Amino acid sequence: MAQEQEQRTPQSRPPREGSRGPRDDRGGDRGDRGDRRGGDRDRGRPEGPPEIDIDKLIADSLYLDNQAHSIVSRMRDMDSGTKSQLRRLYSAVRRAVRAPESERQHEFVMLRARLAYTIARHGLRSLDQLERLLLQVTRKNDNRGYDRFKDLFEAIVAYNE
Repeated sequence: MAQEQEQRTPQSRPPREGSRGPRDDRGGDRGDRGDRRGGDRDRGRPEGPPEIDIDKLIADSLYLDNQAHSIVSRMRDMDSGTKSQLRRLYSAVRRAVRAPESERQHEFVMLRARLAYTIARHGLRSLDQLERLLLQVTRKNDNRGYDRFKDLFEAIVAYNE
């Protein structure tokens, strides 16, 4: 009888101190959905502002300017990113644009990896939108898209000063 008590299954163990009970696969409490508003994460919708449209960015300078202002505003509200981090990334963008055409797409793929690392390392969630745009630009592989991405980044650096 004593051995049976020692060999309990994980489901029959009492909860640990500070534990709130069973959890589901996503890490949340089962049945406790009152704290989650809207449920957007469950439907696969991205959080935050809508993605930047690469075609509109190429065609409309005012759209580019508005997006730059929007990103800088979000940075000021959300993050503690430094100006030097932005300038360092901007230098990498300029180098990628100047790369030979045969290597440009590869340079932008690596730039996206660098941007993702910087976002994760420094908690710059406001730059997630730029990372998604960079993916669009890289997939499109168009020189005008690369140039407009550089222009957008330049505007962000300028407005952040």
